[in-house]
Amino acid sequence: MAEAARRLTALAEQVLGAPPPVRLRAWDRSESGPPGTPVLVIRRRRALRRLLWKPGELGLARAWVAGDIDVEGDLYEALELLAGYFWERGEGSARHSGPAALLHAVRDPSLRAAARELLKLAGPWAPPAPPVEEARRTGGPLHTLRRDKQAISHHYDVGNTFYERVLGPSMVYSCAVWESPEATLEDAQRAKLDLVCRKLALEPGMRLLDVGCGWGSMVLHAAREYGVGAVGITLSEEQAAYARKRVAEAGLTDRIEIRVQDYREIADGPFDAISSIGMAEHVGSAQYAEYAADLHALLKPGGRLLNHQIARRPLRDEEEYRVDEFIDRYVFPDGELAPVGRTVAQLERAGFEVRDVEALREHYALTLRGWVANLEAHWDEAVRLTSPGRARVWRLYMAASALSFERNRIGVNQVLAVRTPESGASGMLLRAREWRG
Repeated sequence: MAEAARRLTALAEQVLGAPPPVRLRAWDRSESGPPGTPVLVIRRRRALRRLLWKPGELGLARAWVAGDIDVEGDLYEALELLAGYFWERGEGSARHSGPAALLHAVRDPSLRAAARELLKLAGPWAPPAPPVEEARRTGGPLHTLRRDKQAISHHYDVGNTFYERVLGPSMVYSCAVWESPEATLEDAQRAKLDLVCRKLALEPGMRLLDVGCGWGSMVLHAAREYGVGAVGITLSEEQAAYARKRVAEAGLTDRIEIRVQDYREIADGPFDAISSIGMAEHVGSAQYAEYAADLHALLKPGGRLLNHQIARRPLRDEEEYRVDEFIDRYVFPDGELAPVGRTVAQLERAGFEVRDVEALREHYALTLRGWVANLEAHWDEAVRLTSPGRARVWRLYMAASALSFERNRIGVNQVLAVRTPESGASGMLLRAREWRG
């Protein structure tokens, strides 16, 4: 008789003290759990083995990417319910790895019986291989020029057409600025680019550096609407080729240059203004002082820097910070988040005067939901352009990130800073936030 779902529900209740908040459907087509909730589909026993060998977040991520588990119904609701069920109970960072270790670690006889039952359901003990979409570690120190380029390639060189389907015509891969929830994603991205230009006080004839220029949207907007010359740098060959094509089609090759270059390699400063939008997350905490100092050196006295960056909540003990395993293995290898206070402090230590910090957390949640909707609308094509696993990575990470922004687990901030000259004149108007008009 098909009963795997019922047995799994009973085991979960015995171990965690409550039944799962979603309905379960197992590989034998049995179902158990509350009706009217999202359905967690466990397609293969291998999903349980992944959790035995890598308990917690990484095991769940591998099972999801491989298609061993799936969700029917509202993915956002399922993620919220399961996050509360596992992580808020302190089960999201289990230390026991592998069947033998699990049995050895369980002291309570009743739980030991549950563990044995789980092992029976899981099948063979051999650890499953990670999905091919998982980033392969190159070894060596973090954030060398070579390793950073490899990390960027893992995320961004998956095909420009794929990103067209997810991001839409704007081809902007960072938080938009929404005048209202009813605005379109394109209008919100255009509003964000224009806000950055206004904060930088761009004028015709200025020279702008855009660090991490992506597919060229920022430099194109700044050149078209504000008459500046611009240099955009990226470590992605695919992004650079796409951006150069857009620049040529716009007839702006005389004013915009796209380079495959690390910010640490730029030797033709100074610039009148610098934008860094969604790039600093790739820098690494140990390199942030160098990043801030390099940008300060590349900016003319009186010039402005706009640093747009995702931030995490500060911890009581910062030594306890650990990189999110799913994000590190599948989405942004070697990426790190820092509290906004650390960003401000590093910029000030480098010599900048920080003039404004604007939080846009709710805006990023709306942006991510827009990207998820685009991905789902083009799902079959996204799978064909990349792989089923890669498309599943993007859907999970963007949906989970949207919830993290909504619940204030992470935030995003625009930090405006000035390289104040020796005279102390900042060049800012007396009224607050002059760029708002």
